[in-house]
Amino acid sequence: MTDAGGPPQTRADRNAPRLVRVAVPSPLRRAFDYLVPDGQCAPAAGARVRVPFGRGSRVGLVLEHIDDTHVPAARLKAISAVIDSEPIFDAASLALLRWASDYFHHPIGEVVLGALPAGLRAGKPLATHGDPQGVAVWRLTPSGALLESSDLERAPRQLEVWEFLRAHTDGARVEDLATLAGDWRGALASMRKKGWVERGHEQGKAPSPDSPTAHPEPNVEQREAIDTVYAARDRFHGFLLDGVTGSGKTEVYLALIERVIALGRQTLVLIPEIGLTPQIVARLRQRLSAPMAVLHSGLGDGERRRAFAMARDGRASVVVGTRSAVFAPLARPGLFVVDEEHDASFKQQDGFRYSARDLAVVRAHQCGVPVLLGSATPSLESLNNVATGRYTSLKLSQRAAGALAPRIEVVDLRGQPFDDGISQRLVNAVTECLESGDQALLFVNRRGFAPVLMCHACGWQADCRRCDAHMVFHRSSSRSSGRSSDEHSGTLRCHHCASEREPPPACPSCGSDDLRALGLGTERIAEALAERFPDARIERVDRDRVRRKDAMQEVLDGIHSGHTDILVGTQMLAKGHHFPNVTLVCVLDADGGLFGADFRAAERMAQLVTQVAGRAGRGERPGRVLIQTHHPDHPLLTLLIHEGYAGFGMAALSERKLAALPPFSSLALLRAEAPQRDRANDFLCQARDRARALASHAVQVLGPVPAPMERRAGRFRAQLLLQADERGALHALLSPLLAELETLKSARRVRWSLDVDPQEML
Repeated sequence: MTDAGGPPQTRADRNAPRLVRVAVPSPLRRAFDYLVPDGQCAPAAGARVRVPFGRGSRVGLVLEHIDDTHVPAARLKAISAVIDSEPIFDAASLALLRWASDYFHHPIGEVVLGALPAGLRAGKPLATHGDPQGVAVWRLTPSGALLESSDLERAPRQLEVWEFLRAHTDGARVEDLATLAGDWRGALASMRKKGWVERGHEQGKAPSPDSPTAHPEPNVEQREAIDTVYAARDRFHGFLLDGVTGSGKTEVYLALIERVIALGRQTLVLIPEIGLTPQIVARLRQRLSAPMAVLHSGLGDGERRRAFAMARDGRASVVVGTRSAVFAPLARPGLFVVDEEHDASFKQQDGFRYSARDLAVVRAHQCGVPVLLGSATPSLESLNNVATGRYTSLKLSQRAAGALAPRIEVVDLRGQPFDDGISQRLVNAVTECLESGDQALLFVNRRGFAPVLMCHACGWQADCRRCDAHMVFHRSSSRSSGRSSDEHSGTLRCHHCASEREPPPACPSCGSDDLRALGLGTERIAEALAERFPDARIERVDRDRVRRKDAMQEVLDGIHSGHTDILVGTQMLAKGHHFPNVTLVCVLDADGGLFGADFRAAERMAQLVTQVAGRAGRGERPGRVLIQTHHPDHPLLTLLIHEGYAGFGMAALSERKLAALPPFSSLALLRAEAPQRDRANDFLCQARDRARALASHAVQVLGPVPAPMERRAGRFRAQLLLQADERGALHALLSPLLAELETLKSARRVRWSLDVDPQEML
């Protein structure tokens, strides 16, 4: 094992031991040098090795071969075993990982090993060559092929698998089946017992993909976007596909991916959340005659390793995944696509705090290929990159298939009857919608029944004992609509530390039994709607409702099949979903996002309102959007309604420039937390003093201050903000500062982290 320290020991003759530098998962911000045992071939850069580390051993990854080391020869240790006979990461992937480690100032070992599926981190084989008998596939048996869809109508998961295998006449690999939503494994096992499916092999032959289906002819704007990006196919260029909701951005992606596949190259498609995977994969499969790999945390380790290998070996022409898929190795990269590029989910909020969107741009630059960022509500960073000429803007100003933009109306709640968050005007609109046979979507960005449980007599509130936050009241629900089986049953939950307790029977402060649930949550809205519309089929969509792996797909199936009349949900419904029968969208509590401590609060609210409103009127019938507010004259709402998101973006950029906030400056946030308030503050005060001693006049050191939520999960949190007009000046400070912080005794008494380009200031 190595770390750098002492005079270099140079290999002076040809018989000196060979050396490799290895990234080992460790909080130490360095790689380690090891000997290659005599008689053993040196492992290639990018290959995994097992090495002695501390009192045990760990799996590491070779970064490079070296000729000398600063570690004394007596302290050098030899690698224990070589796991990979060939690199698991190629040179381009290693370059990206090293760049990410340097830019986000995170330990290289945690970056490199964290980019691998868990099994590969543990030393399991990559299995790049598959089954020795050939490619293992699943196919329908003769009896399974004779089935009709009606035979499986009571088993929707089996029906989905059956339809998939019927389309793959040569058989489907497990990684292909893994793109299906829900419990496809259980369905496959049941079908195997019934003799409907069998496992076999295809010698050297990949499964036949779905036959391409007819697709709509692109309109003028779509065609221009497709041709413009394709013209840059042999060089790096950044493009922002700025298209209104429902304008056909996915159609642009599909057409470009087709062309990239025809060139023999691969495309990486990043999506913000797992919930969007089934629909984007389904669109790709319907359109493309090419193998695909899917990477996200919802897959089993074996599936992730197979998908990783398919991407690395070039067997997958398209790789689709969430944030971490940005690190998937590609044999022949040709295009990078980031859908919903504005989404905060692309920024990792703990551990290695990287931005997958930004890394996709860096990776495209390193590979010399185009990158396409798509959104109906682009981030201010991307809008600024267009304004400064770094990106080319591609506009889609019209909805696809002639659909009209929804009509937006503000509902002034001041002085109006307002029960359970629902105004009479909203009730009337929902009634009209249901009478027309359409679907309605009601948006409230809070799960649970109510955000506060309060005593009406003395004002006591149910607060979390471990966080500076209220406990959220959740009703015990007996059905998905949120209807309570017992009016008084429920649970108090903290949405920050996940602690739970039963609601008190009476006020702990004054003894009154007049405890009231205040505020709006998805459960409350669903229950109130069930009372007003007893014949309507109501579906609640929030993290509690779709906790099971296949629950989200069940919800989407109900929406698309027409079995749902009213949707009540959080921002999970705002991202990328296509609901052609939804003609009414209601934003119940717009005021919650109009006032926030984070300087990005207005941007996030504008994006959310625009995205939610975009779910209305995507089919043949026009849409209508109601926004309930007690502040109808708020500048943000006025701007959004009269000038749209584009007008808001221009105004917001002007404000950010005047305030010298991102994207017109660069930030890094140093966070610390400890069980005692003084410990976190003392560490950050020392960090502030070191930073000011090291920093040039170009970097401002602000704080420390308590975090907006100072106490969370029983620990006190504080933060120090570093701000610079020039990114280079900030990074010039961070490297020496971190080296000094690691030597502080106070650093060992707290948990601390650095967040470069933070997206959340909480």
